[in-house]
Amino acid sequence: MSESSAERRRFILERVRASGYAGARELAREFCVDGSTVRRDLAQLERAGLVRRTRGGVLPADPADAVDTPYDVRRNQRAAQKRALGEAAAELVEDGQSVIIDNGSTMYQVAAGLRQRQNLTVITNDLMVALCLSGHPSLQLHMTGGVMLDTVYTLVGPGAVASLRGLHADWAFLGAEGVHPRAGVTNVNVVEIAVKQAMIEAAERVVIVADSSKLGRRSLAPVCDLNAVSALITDDELPAGERAGYGPALRCITAADGRP
Repeated sequence: MSESSAERRRFILERVRASGYAGARELAREFCVDGSTVRRDLAQLERAGLVRRTRGGVLPADPADAVDTPYDVRRNQRAAQKRALGEAAAELVEDGQSVIIDNGSTMYQVAAGLRQRQNLTVITNDLMVALCLSGHPSLQLHMTGGVMLDTVYTLVGPGAVASLRGLHADWAFLGAEGVHPRAGVTNVNVVEIAVKQAMIEAAERVVIVADSSKLGRRSLAPVCDLNAVSALITDDELPAGERAGYGPALRCITAADGRP
């Protein structure tokens, strides 16, 4: 594939925006150029503020591409609801089962609830979830590979997706930026989509755990339809008149005690 430098950079930017990541080696092979040429292209895109370089490739950095709220901010938002949702989600899991845990402050509360279980196998791409579960005497913890998103302590990219291929878990617990009766589960950060979809494919049952502020919203990129979800756990601030649209998977939890 022979392209001018401007055409290459335009293609690279389109690739990053579409898939959330572009690897330098793969780009060099695709364009039939050496690595130094691709590195110059990536450096110019980064100077223009269009991408963010990481080890081995680039991630989106265009202001038009929404990014996640930093973890330190998210963990203090609707904290009581998240604790109750995490406890309710953890109650679904039995001792000895295998669990995939997505990233995010709500998923941290799921992990905290799972510390009461024994002999679990847990796979996660979230460093804060891993820290929460580390040191548990009977838990086997696996981290995915991937490139870390600094502000949210999350591993993403082809390495994370590859870590999940071929796995089979009893449960996958996922967060969401938006859950809508018609649009399904959506997320603001496109770089996380492929990882979330790989988690869904690897799990027997998928549970979305999201506080009610996320319901009724459509975010930037689709993750899955609601028919792919075994349970949707939210808090009871979701108006009663809106609940039927989410189907039988919906469970509304009272934040005060974690019970429906």
